[in-house]
Amino acid sequence: MNFKEKLENYAKITENELKKYVRKNDCLEKKLNDSVEYSLMAGGKRLRPTLILATYELFKEDNKICMPYVVAIEMIHNFSLIHDDLPGIDNDDFRHGKPTNHKMFNEATAILAGDSLLNNAYLVISENLKNNLTKENIDCFYELSYAVDRMLIGEYVDTEYEGKQALIDELEYMHKNKTGALIRAAVRIGAILAKVNEKDLANLTNYAEKIGLAFQIRDDILSEIGDEKVLGKPVGNDRKRNKCTYVSKYGLEKAEQELEKNIKEAIESLETYGEKAEFLKELANYIGTRNK
Repeated sequence: MNFKEKLENYAKITENELKKYVRKNDCLEKKLNDSVEYSLMAGGKRLRPTLILATYELFKEDNKICMPYVVAIEMIHNFSLIHDDLPGIDNDDFRHGKPTNHKMFNEATAILAGDSLLNNAYLVISENLKNNLTKENIDCFYELSYAVDRMLIGEYVDTEYEGKQALIDELEYMHKNKTGALIRAAVRIGAILAKVNEKDLANLTNYAEKIGLAFQIRDDILSEIGDEKVLGKPVGNDRKRNKCTYVSKYGLEKAEQELEKNIKEAIESLETYGEKAEFLKELANYIGTRNK
């Protein structure tokens, strides 16, 4: 398979797993369940599950052990998107070209749908721990929990600095946590499940941190110059809300240079793995050039 086919295959694997956790029963909370499904099954890149699977497969073949984390991390990611779009945070009307959750349902339902996704992620992991209480699963539970904590901190800092000027290290702190923490966790979970040594874990963690920062820088750039039809959401919202971004801090040209620097350093972290890491290298380039 070429890169695009492999990326699509990882997304398909993820979506097949997610379908198992969609609640279809007719009950009093059916609207809440519909709201959860609306966001969880809306598509998207499925980047974080892909990183778990691709990192694991750098060392081992049978990826079934990864599936609870594939499901959980995508649930957590979608929880963050629902809450990020809310009127009290980014107040966005569209995502993936469709109305955001609170626009499709209502604000209260959207908040609870996000909460439900976060809680269900922990139910999935807890069920896995009940049946497989290994050191690796305990370590992965910690990685996921730590990432959620850092993601929430990053989101808070983002809202706190709206309309303010942040120092370079403050901007990097915000983005490493808000966006980078869950990406870092995905790579580390794949590595931990594969039982890698400390040197490999350090290499892969560096890769994850670089692509995590690059992902957010590219988001900042797309928010400024992206194509609304491709993005599936309005362009220019960051500027309108006076958000502190890499573009507002550095300017477009310097932000592009920072993006390229992080992608280059991410790929360099994988050189020791040769052709086996080709997909992860191409994934880094994809993150740096994506249009949505």
